Amino acid sequence: MNAISAQSPTSALSVARDYISLLKLRIVVLLDATAIGVMIPAAHGHPQVAAVLAVLVGGTLAAGGAHAINCWFDRDIDAEMSRTRRRPVPGGRIPAWHALAIGVALNALAFVVLWRWANALAAALALAGALIYIFVYTIWLKRSTPLNIVIGGAAGAVPPLVGWAAAAGTLDLTALSLFAVIVFWTPPHFWALAQVIKADYARARIPMLPVVSGERSAKRQSVLYALLTGGVSMVPFFTGRAGSIYLAGAIVLGLGLVTITVLDLAGRRWTRRVFTYSIVYVALLFALFAVSPFLP
Repeated sequence: MNAISAQSPTSALSVARDYISLLKLRIVVLLDATAIGVMIPAAHGHPQVAAVLAVLVGGTLAAGGAHAINCWFDRDIDAEMSRTRRRPVPGGRIPAWHALAIGVALNALAFVVLWRWANALAAALALAGALIYIFVYTIWLKRSTPLNIVIGGAAGAVPPLVGWAAAAGTLDLTALSLFAVIVFWTPPHFWALAQVIKADYARARIPMLPVVSGERSAKRQSVLYALLTGGVSMVPFFTGRAGSIYLAGAIVLGLGLVTITVLDLAGRRWTRRVFTYSIVYVALLFALFAVSPFLP
């Protein structure tokens, strides 16, 4: 009896961790950061607390729910990849339909939260982002074309639009430029990871660009997208939403992204560094933009 009692909390904790893992919260944190980071400039330095909390909670629910549905749909290929085969659905620890039900419920709740405490535009954008991720990327593009990340990556670029809409009630050129930053940033970021685990994608027959066209082609195209990312990141300065310090920071960060991506052309050893720096790039760029209303 004592042994059973001692094991029960541990077992319950493991089950809870499995369900939480469906949400892929490490990715959600970065998505939330891009949404929250734009709200201060969008509201000219004074976003409403209720709107910020709505974006944080609603954004987490929407992205986490979309990820849960992704875990449901991709359970067959997840079982073939060494990186994902231990996930709870392919591992048999969670029924597949649970992931689907959780995903649908969380997205419905996200819509309500954003509609009630932010506005209808923010709620609609969050739902659109989830639908793009589920239907356009996961169900359609991921298994059919090496352009999966180029097009489907738009889903991950929606959070800045959600944050801007929640703070300003509308979208403008600055908001669209931040959307474009993530769209162009996604290919070099994700292709760097895809090159590291290329054997996994090949085994699961997922046509990621490094698998279909080779690493050299993926790296060359990554340089192009890094250049586009750096270029579009400067738009907020020219629209008057950010000052010279932001512009200088965007230039330095963009040059870093281009440089490390160019260096990756020389050999495989740089690929992990591209992946790591790309995360740092987004975090610092949006943090700098967030404080830009208080800087020259």
